Amino acid sequence: MTPIGVFDSGYGGLTVLKEMVQLLPQYDYLYLGDNARNPYGSRSFEVIYQYTKEAVDFLFSQGCELIILACNTASAKALRSIQQNDLYKWGPNKRVLGVIRPSVEYLIENSISGKIGVLGTEGTVKSNSYPLEIAKFSLKRSMEVFQQACPMWVPIIENNNIDTDGAKFFIHKDVTSLLSQSNDIDTLLLGCTHYPLIKSIIEQYVPDGVHVLSQGEIVAKSLMDYLSRHLDLERRCSKRGTTEFLTTESIALFNARASMFYGEEISAKQIEFH
Repeated sequence: MTPIGVFDSGYGGLTVLKEMVQLLPQYDYLYLGDNARNPYGSRSFEVIYQYTKEAVDFLFSQGCELIILACNTASAKALRSIQQNDLYKWGPNKRVLGVIRPSVEYLIENSISGKIGVLGTEGTVKSNSYPLEIAKFSLKRSMEVFQQACPMWVPIIENNNIDTDGAKFFIHKDVTSLLSQSNDIDTLLLGCTHYPLIKSIIEQYVPDGVHVLSQGEIVAKSLMDYLSRHLDLERRCSKRGTTEFLTTESIALFNARASMFYGEEISAKQIEFH
C-alpha cells in the first residue's frame, strides 16, 4: 500500500481530506492528526517544525510517498524547512506539499480588485506566509493582503460552541476588524482548515460581492493537477479507495469530534511518535 498521507495538527485537515476523497476517491489515504499536541497556532517556528517533521517521518514509514500538510500553520512554519533540509534524507521519490501555495495561486487568478483578506491562526498570520507568497507569485499584477488573527475560533469550533452568542461575537469582531482595513477587499480566505465549519456565520458579516473561500476544494483540485503532471508518482499511489485515520489523542475523543469535520462517522487508531 502506498497511500497519500494527509497531516494536520488536529481536526481541521479533515475538511481538506473530505474534498480530496470526493474528487479523487480511487486513491488510498492515510490521515494523521497530532491532536495530543495541538493547537499549533501559537507555538514557535522551531516547535512546529519539529512536530511536523516527526509526523512526516511517521507517514513516510507507513508507506506514503506523497504527503499533504493540510494545516496552514504547519505549511507556513515547517514546509519550506522540511523541503529544503530534510526531504532528501527520506529518499529522492518522496514529496511533501502544503495548502498555502495552491490557495495563493487561486487568489491571484480570481481576485478582481487584488485586495485579499486572510483570516487565520496567530501562527499563520505572524508567519506572513500569505503576503510573502502572493508577492512572490503575483509579479504581473499588484496585490495587497490584509490579515486578521482569530485566536478564539479554533477553540469555539472544537468545543462545538458554534451556534452560540459568544461564537458570533468573536466571529463578528474579527471579520469586522479585517474588513475595516480596506473597503476594496473582494475575497476572504479562510486560512485555517477549521474555518469551513463556521463559513455560513462568517458570510453573515461579509458584504455582498465579497467571496468567502474555503481551501478544501482548491487543495483537492491542486492535488489532481499535481498527480496528472507527475505520473511516476501517481502510478505508485495505491488505488483501493480506502481511507484510514490515525491520531495521537484518545481514540474516543478523536472519533467523536472528527465526525463533525469529516461529515461522517469514522474510526481511528491511536499512535505515538518515537
